[in-house]
Amino acid sequence: MTEKMTFDKEMADEYDKGIRRTLPSYDAMLRLVQAFLRSHCSPQARLLLVGAGGGNELTALGPSNPGWTFTAVDPAASMLKLARMKAEDAQMADRVGFVEGTVDDVDSGQTFDAATCLLVLHFIREDADKLHLLKKIRQHLPKGAPFVLAAMYGDPDASAFDELFALWKAYWLDSTKLTQEEVDEMEKTVRSLSFLPEDKIVSLLEEAGFQNIAKFFSTNMFGGWICKAH
Repeated sequence: MTEKMTFDKEMADEYDKGIRRTLPSYDAMLRLVQAFLRSHCSPQARLLLVGAGGGNELTALGPSNPGWTFTAVDPAASMLKLARMKAEDAQMADRVGFVEGTVDDVDSGQTFDAATCLLVLHFIREDADKLHLLKKIRQHLPKGAPFVLAAMYGDPDASAFDELFALWKAYWLDSTKLTQEEVDEMEKTVRSLSFLPEDKIVSLLEEAGFQNIAKFFSTNMFGGWICKAH
């Protein structure tokens, strides 16, 4: 193994550790995502994965669904590189098309049997841009196609939000060697993200053209919703 390959593997390992500390039930969420998609997709489905950098969706969905093909979209070249490496390790790179960019960069003529957008929405600052993203995803789906959205959510002005943040910080302190000061700095970064209360997320999904919206997942400040293209 070359020095560069070793560095890439270490970067992937650190990313995987970080996402599971941030969201302790991350793997359970992915299993639920797969169950929902399997129940609504054929064995030869085409899936659009928005925000697929890191590659964990690919490795969660690809090996056990050998007839599925994927378009993996992410604006971060370094994250997409991790996704490509994981797809190659899982011997499924021939079933994945990689798009470095946003859903706007996906060929407008492409349609998919299902789509996911996991842990992306809270990085988008403006509500109008969140809606644009969801509408663009909807444009690539036929009526009735399944869609899964997961994001950090909540009302930053609510006292319950502060309690959830306190638990999030406690988990980091309990599961890592980070200091209180380091976790406090992390909190500042996370609080700067764009949180929405659940009812607003549901309204955006409806306005974007989705129906049968149901919350399937919740852990601390993270939530997940399943729905279908209207």
